[in-house]
Amino acid sequence: MSAGADTTPVIGVLGAGVMGSGIAQVTALAGCPTYCYDPDADARGRGLAEVTTGRFGLDGAVARGKRTRDEADAALARITFTDSFEQAAGADVVIEAVPEKLDLKIKVFRDLDRVAPAGTILASNTSGFPIAALAAATDRPSRVIGWHWASPAPVMRLAEIVRTEATDDDVIATISDLAARCGKNPVVVNDAPTSWGFVANRIYFAMLREASRVVSEGVATREQVDQLMVDCYRWPAGPYGMVQGAGSGWSGGSAG
Repeated sequence: MSAGADTTPVIGVLGAGVMGSGIAQVTALAGCPTYCYDPDADARGRGLAEVTTGRFGLDGAVARGKRTRDEADAALARITFTDSFEQAAGADVVIEAVPEKLDLKIKVFRDLDRVAPAGTILASNTSGFPIAALAAATDRPSRVIGWHWASPAPVMRLAEIVRTEATDDDVIATISDLAARCGKNPVVVNDAPTSWGFVANRIYFAMLREASRVVSEGVATREQVDQLMVDCYRWPAGPYGMVQGAGSGWSGGSAG
């Protein structure tokens, strides 16, 4: 791998938003040199702020006794927020975390296939778009895999690893090992091209539909539904809190 004689992979993350910056923080804490790409300078600045002073950033981890100051500083030194797509694409593993738009993701994978070294693994953090559709945009479908994270990435242990019929076994093993190294619990599932959401989100949206019925029938408010689910099932957040957190960050409310 390009990291040198050891087996520490270099990571590229595409997108410096809530998910991208969180993923970069996690991989850097796992000891991996990490390049987080975003063409928007303001987005890169916000991403750096999330990693350092955000609710689940490195400073907070030190304050809570989860990390030492030296560990946090070393992790921050491993992250480079960059405007160079080529720099991020040159990593051993590239994790796409751009907005959830299929046409955009397909374009990103086409561009990655053109720029990234032949051996680079291309992973998508899509919440549910078929991985086969992204793989089909490349000439390396055997090196394409899904790696679905949950927000906030520094806290949630989800690692929904999604394989297609074409994904090489060594790619699955590499990503599973990397997820475990990041403190996640890798579970390998099969791609589901005819359904959106793999496993976690298919079940989550079924729950959210029922929560919406409860609210529309006047049984409870959104806030009450969230509180009841947290109290009863020890979820880190209720269904509506999860939607807000995944979309705009976890500046307030509950999270694990």
